[in-house]
Amino acid sequence: MIPEHATSAAARSSGAFGPPGTGRRPVVGVSLKLYFGLAATRKWLTDVAALQGALAALPRPVDLFVLPAFPALADARELLSGTDIAYGAQNVHWAETGAWTGEVSAGMLAEAGARYAEVGHAERRRHFGETDATVAAKAGAATRAGLVPVICAGERHDAGTEQAVEETLVQVRAALGGTGPGSEVIVAYEPVWAIGAREPAPAQHVRTVATAVGGCLRDHGVPGRVIYGGTAGPGTFGRLAGSVDGLFLGRLAHDTASLRRVLEEVAAATAPAPLPLRP
Repeated sequence: MIPEHATSAAARSSGAFGPPGTGRRPVVGVSLKLYFGLAATRKWLTDVAALQGALAALPRPVDLFVLPAFPALADARELLSGTDIAYGAQNVHWAETGAWTGEVSAGMLAEAGARYAEVGHAERRRHFGETDATVAAKAGAATRAGLVPVICAGERHDAGTEQAVEETLVQVRAALGGTGPGSEVIVAYEPVWAIGAREPAPAQHVRTVATAVGGCLRDHGVPGRVIYGGTAGPGTFGRLAGSVDGLFLGRLAHDTASLRRVLEEVAAATAPAPLPLRP
């Protein structure tokens, strides 16, 4: 049985409460998947760390986290030290200890300084047979270790918005069933058919599904944020602002200049309007 968890101070500090547009802090995440070797990852992390000045100068704070491969977590700890940029892992096991050859526990990730753990990505489901139950167990392990699970969810085929909402909510509800009450989460809405495509999913489609996911989080009393992934990059967030809290990036963030543009676009689109001048 999963024990109850109190709402974390980190969740409060990140502003991860309420619907989009009510003060919840925007967030941008990047998963490197297996595109880079170790030396290339170190170079990329060095370039990301150099974005700290630009991050601090944004008109509104934006949380940024990166998910390199397991062997690069020590590099992330070293190279991102002294910045506001968090890091985490692209996968986690549901068990804390035991005879699980090749697996990495949430507790070990926390010891390595990780803050986030990605669970449920479509590629994990397709290539490694992960199910809703697997994702729920991993999300629960992450929250018990004090990590924020980045729960990936989205429909397989472009079969219409109504079906997309239904299929995505089944995945989200299952994953939330593994977490304790009040556990902070991020849901990355990623329609599978849009991952690696030429263009992101249509904006109205994303807005409808993301709004439904946000309602699901509120119904579960979860301090969560919703981000969009699926060929996301510069120019994507402006069409989605108000319905999502940020973006989940892949290949389009390999160029850190593009990543910087995304951060600037997210901050600009979510910054409060200036107060009118008094007569």
